[in-house]
Amino acid sequence: MSDGSSIETLVAILRTEIARLSPGDRLPSSRDLITRHGVGPVTVSRAIALLAAEGAVVTRPGSGTYVAARRPRTVGGEPDTSWQAVVLAGRHFVPEQPDEQPGTVPVGTIPLSGGYLHESLQPTRLLSGALARAARRPDAWYRAPAAGLTTLRTIFARQAGGDVGPEDVLVTGGGQGALSMLFRAIAAPGSPVLVESPTYSGALAAARSAGLQPVPVPMDDQGLRPDLLADAFAMTGARLLYCQPTFHNPTGAVLSGERRRQIVDVARAAGAFLIEDDFARHLGHGRPVPRPLVADDRDGTVIHLTSLTKPASPSLRIGALIARGPVMRRLLGMRRVDDFFIARPLQEAAVELLSTPAWDRHLRGLATALQQRCAVLAGALAREVPDWTLARVPEGGLHLWVRLPSGLTEAAVAEAAPACGVSVNLGHHHFPAEPPAGHLRLGFAAAAEPAELAEAAARLGAIAAAGAARA
Repeated sequence: MSDGSSIETLVAILRTEIARLSPGDRLPSSRDLITRHGVGPVTVSRAIALLAAEGAVVTRPGSGTYVAARRPRTVGGEPDTSWQAVVLAGRHFVPEQPDEQPGTVPVGTIPLSGGYLHESLQPTRLLSGALARAARRPDAWYRAPAAGLTTLRTIFARQAGGDVGPEDVLVTGGGQGALSMLFRAIAAPGSPVLVESPTYSGALAAARSAGLQPVPVPMDDQGLRPDLLADAFAMTGARLLYCQPTFHNPTGAVLSGERRRQIVDVARAAGAFLIEDDFARHLGHGRPVPRPLVADDRDGTVIHLTSLTKPASPSLRIGALIARGPVMRRLLGMRRVDDFFIARPLQEAAVELLSTPAWDRHLRGLATALQQRCAVLAGALAREVPDWTLARVPEGGLHLWVRLPSGLTEAAVAEAAPACGVSVNLGHHHFPAEPPAGHLRLGFAAAAEPAELAEAAARLGAIAAAGAARA
């Protein structure tokens, strides 16, 4: 008898025996099986391995082989993936509620929950032309350098200002992936990371997925408070701060000039990195935008993150990290492990896009459109829900941040919003700890027209009136 047939025969015999046993019962030892069936140890080992692969048995080194728990097939033969809960145990992951996208909300719903530009605000023709020109380059499909194309890195360095050079730039696949890379690269699992409170919910998700513990640092009208930041560094021993100094998400705050220097000094004194998420640099509403923190940092304290996704299109997954010193070498090493490089055609398209005067015209037009939409939604909210507190009318970004009155909860708004045909982002997703009150983040860029924003505010007014009536 061949080895293959011996293995198949033994497997068939053991299946019959397993069917008579109960889950958890121990099978005969390998020595007993060799003696009983007249086969060699290799045959027994391979038969047990096949049964284990089928899920019929569980092997426990040093103890033996046991009948596995039987997973009944559900009606219709649906697969049972419940076993994965055991395998994934110990891997901490807190799924955040994703932003609603216009294509996924029910027809007739006005999206105040979107985090991207409506298609009418995206430079679609510019993007199409840039991608077409990029595809015609002779080297369009060559392998790209791990750090990114030198031309694109040079553009990002020039935008950052100061003495930043292309050697300080790493091209990334958008901002969210870059955040995930940074959190994994800089801090060990279990470490604290200081964040503004409130902050970008995607940063909280990325930090927690990396095993980090977000620690809130309060804000006021001028942004992050340096005095409390120093206290937080001292109390936690944190070596990492994540912040958004310009057009903060969700509040729209801009860190004041004096504080911009102070928080870098505080982080440097603590021996910590400061991640500057500059996602909204191209989302200003027409007024001058402050210099990035990284432009005035020469010691490698600041790691700058920017992206083209927000001002262009959700599918233009191109961004950049600016870092100096050993941390850049570590990030390059992670790039070579994670994905080798960012797709060259997309990088070439970004170079084409940023090198044309039409890009600057797009940004000027976008600033006007965003300022108008922001004013429309802010004014409509003041009329329709006058007891809701607007943190500020921001000078950039895509959102308004409103505080709900004491008689209205986020849960009540979440329950009523779908029926009223409006989608919102609930505020508690943006707090690393207990929120002080109910809030909503209301986006004004994802709706099709400004008139929809006024209608959305009227629908929120109906929700507020219904909540007041119940109270």
